[in-house]
Amino acid sequence: MKEIKELAEIFKALSDPSRLAILQALRECCGPGCCAPGEGRDNTVSKIAGRFDLSLSTVSHHLKELRNAGLIRCEKRGQQVVCTPDPEVLRLIEEFLAG
Repeated sequence: MKEIKELAEIFKALSDPSRLAILQALRECCGPGCCAPGEGRDNTVSKIAGRFDLSLSTVSHHLKELRNAGLIRCEKRGQQVVCTPDPEVLRLIEEFLAG
């Protein structure tokens, strides 16, 4: 039952087109090994905001909703916040959809 409630929260977060697009962008830029510390990233909050016609505060709000649903992890690296998809949650969604 816990898994069903978790999935409901995940799908609720993904019901917003902007959040879905942001998650997709994060998945595209976070291939294997791309999120290692010290490397150039396209997944900082400011770079994510630059990819969309949304204000930084709006993108931050959407990232917060994705994080609260467990879809992404956010880590402060110096002055920047780097966001990455949570592979375990993505796997949970995939398993659910596969039946």
